Amino acid sequence: MNTRANQATIALVTFILGVLGIVRLQTLASGAAFAGLSSQDLTVLVANLNDRNDQLRREVATLERDLAVLSQNAQRGDASIDEVRADLQRVRLYSGLDGASGTGVVLTVRGPIDGAGVEDLVNELRNAGAEAISVSGVRLVPGVVVTGSAGATRVDGQLLPDPFDVLAIGPPDKLTGSLTRSGGIIAQLGATQPDVIVEVTPVERVDVPATDRNLVPTNGRPLL
Repeated sequence: MNTRANQATIALVTFILGVLGIVRLQTLASGAAFAGLSSQDLTVLVANLNDRNDQLRREVATLERDLAVLSQNAQRGDASIDEVRADLQRVRLYSGLDGASGTGVVLTVRGPIDGAGVEDLVNELRNAGAEAISVSGVRLVPGVVVTGSAGATRVDGQLLPDPFDVLAIGPPDKLTGSLTRSGGIIAQLGATQPDVIVEVTPVERVDVPATDRNLVPTNGRPLL
């Protein structure tokens, strides 16, 4: 819409400048016709032409100012659209609607871990700054939980294999340090579930899939 308005304004300015040129040419071409006019008539004619030229100049100046304003608004509009698109992309990333890639860690879990143990690992990753997490290929989004007893753990209803991987996107050093620190979650799991082994591998690229769940609220509606 801004582009069409700019084009229309430019066309109008060009038209007005053309009119000024045509009036000037016609004035010169019809000089012979003025020979029979009196001095008073010529004075009035010149005064009228000057007034008309002044009016056209004011209109051109106004249109040029309008064009400048429209151009500025178009530039601001483009910037606003880019910001909205970036915000939408971040929202889709955090909500799990889109897959995500980035640096992070891969946790390989072996042994009969229970659902509470997996949830503890996931919460530790979130607290350490993980931006996207998946467990055995299932993206963790609101409503997805890990449940079950040791050896029969399920994520979103799917039985976890042995071993399975937990992928997390975030700063690898911070995620690794939080998981492996003395007295941290891996040390706690080693004390409470000694048959469970958790290996942490920092990686340069982690690919976390998008969720396949329907995230549209059933009863909720946005407040406008």
